[in-house]
Amino acid sequence: MWTRVRGVGATGVLVVVLSSGTGVWAQTPTGQFPPYEPPRGADGHPDLSGIWQAFVTANIDLLDHDAQPGPRPETMGAYGAWPAGQGIVEGGEIPYRPEALARKQRNADTRLTVNITSDARRHETGDPELKCYRPGVPRATYMPFPFQIIQSQKYILIVHEYANALRTIYMDDHKEAPADSWMGWSNGRWEGNTLVVDTSGFVPYTWFDRAGNYHSDALRVVERYTPVSPYHLIYEATIEDPKVFTRPWKISFPLYRRMEQNVQLLDFNCVPFTEELLYRHLRRQPTR
Repeated sequence: MWTRVRGVGATGVLVVVLSSGTGVWAQTPTGQFPPYEPPRGADGHPDLSGIWQAFVTANIDLLDHDAQPGPRPETMGAYGAWPAGQGIVEGGEIPYRPEALARKQRNADTRLTVNITSDARRHETGDPELKCYRPGVPRATYMPFPFQIIQSQKYILIVHEYANALRTIYMDDHKEAPADSWMGWSNGRWEGNTLVVDTSGFVPYTWFDRAGNYHSDALRVVERYTPVSPYHLIYEATIEDPKVFTRPWKISFPLYRRMEQNVQLLDFNCVPFTEELLYRHLRRQPTR
């Protein structure tokens, strides 16, 4: 696939046309995508296997946000700065309950704080990403790391490069979550060409982003993966949590197939990066 850029005129409009061997691929003015017939597996369903990645900045903030300095600008300079970005929340608003919005703000103010006085409070303070905990759903999908979809008739696996997080989507043996977990329990089904994944059974510790947006143990996420070209999926997720939000709300953005030759997931085992942060109080002190 190649890209043709039709320059920037006086209006500041940049027109990009993506083309493949079968013709031009572009989103139509109505917001709909041209018909696309995806490749199919032995079961007749679309084959979504491959390595995918999001190129949004929602891991910083789900909503519109300005560029900002990182945690240690006095030593890291621009290395630690966070880019500006457009939000992925439809309607541009997260419908918090008033008391939950206050906690969201506290989360943002203390996102770099890790209380190490007990295991329970260690989970409850600071951004879980800071501590290399599993990122949860849907956050794992829009972190700045690729992930791989491995597909069979009974199961679909999603393997994330970040922290080696793994999801198993059960396609024909749907059950309630046997216990709460960081990545939840996922049951999947097909609606035409769209993979629909219904996930619940979450621990209440994961966040949606670095801005402190969060959920409770009542979280339910319904995701939709729709192929619209050989190189793109449209990802949508409807988020419901009556303890935190007044109504369900939705995010959406494209996922891009990684096309490099011999592309593969690499290792981002961040546990060693966090050991000093989390466990330095347990280090044996030298005797005098």
